Amino acid sequence: MLGLLTGAAGTRAAVIANAVDALPDAERRAAVEREIDALAALGLRPVEVDLRAFFGQDPSRVAATLRGFPLLWVRGGNVFVLRHALAASGADRAIAELLREDAAVYAGYSAGACVLAPDLHGLDRCDAPEAVQTAYGTPARFDGLAVLDYVVVPHIDSPGHPETKILGEVADHYRAQGTAHRTLRDGQSLVINGPTTAVH
Repeated sequence: MLGLLTGAAGTRAAVIANAVDALPDAERRAAVEREIDALAALGLRPVEVDLRAFFGQDPSRVAATLRGFPLLWVRGGNVFVLRHALAASGADRAIAELLREDAAVYAGYSAGACVLAPDLHGLDRCDAPEAVQTAYGTPARFDGLAVLDYVVVPHIDSPGHPETKILGEVADHYRAQGTAHRTLRDGQSLVINGPTTAVH
């Protein structure tokens, strides 16, 4: 599926792994290495872009860096930790601009999809907002990137995934509240290509 959107093998991919910034350093490094190995096995050329290097910098720096990658791969973890990193680096605005220009493919899973929502309330039933304090010493924010006008709820009906039950409850909560959302099972992908949206 990535090949259809990004083109030839050997595509450079920016791996944004800041959703795991609250993990101990050794665990974080291992998580990033697994991600890079998996993407390389697909024929991509993955490079980590650690958004922490851009905290407090002119947002043009992260924008210029991300613009050098046809594919942005945003891995899962804690959606609130990821949201803070995107904001503190200016990557949230850079990514929104790249997508408006159709200048990059945004891909990823779990928190990487959830953060695209207009609002992150409800996801705190699964991900701990307090992890932002652990990772960065600051409170969590609950606004999403608003790239989508609904919330993606992953890992639904996915036996073997430790969060499938709680995320089922998140989906139930959204249904009860009338909150726009889409659910995905593990192995499914939501593909948005121009005006077309499909689940594969």
